[in-house]
Amino acid sequence: MGNTNVNLAELIGSRICHDLISPIGAITNGLELLDMVGAVQGPEMELISGSVGSAGARIRFFRVAFGSAGEQPLGRAEVTELLKDMERTGRVRVIWNLKEPVPRNQVKLAFLGIMCCESAMPLGGTVEFKTQDEKWTITGTADKLNVDAELWKHVATGRFPNKITPAQVQFALLPETANAMGRRVSVETAATRVLLRF
Repeated sequence: MGNTNVNLAELIGSRICHDLISPIGAITNGLELLDMVGAVQGPEMELISGSVGSAGARIRFFRVAFGSAGEQPLGRAEVTELLKDMERTGRVRVIWNLKEPVPRNQVKLAFLGIMCCESAMPLGGTVEFKTQDEKWTITGTADKLNVDAELWKHVATGRFPNKITPAQVQFALLPETANAMGRRVSVETAATRVLLRF
């Protein structure tokens, strides 16, 4: 995949997320109004509310991970709020140790890294972020990991011998996006830990 394709994919990702977030927001507002007037109550309402909240959180996350991203900063509060919303709907806990705002394109890399780690944690786990001298380290830990060795082995080069599936797209986008920013991805895997650096 060349840079032109990556940029096109980013634009498509931004467009889809932009177009979906408005109706999801409208449904959320409608549910809040129904709740205020007591029109609908019970487990059905909780199920619908939870599902809409989950969809909204995922779309906002995907907008950063797959959308176009420049140097504009994202503040700690905005990133951690988004990650907390994601935690409510998933099994992975995220520790964002960064205190200062971070350029959006670097947050994009971080979110792609979360998705890579998440794929190896079917029973849940923890993903922790650290930076030093603008170098990122993402550490995913879990009692039980399910690491696809072929995918992780080739993340550094971005050349995969087998066809990438839609569920694995983050593994292809991470090295391509890093390369476009002049960064290189390195990987370490162990029985209970996966580590990404860029």
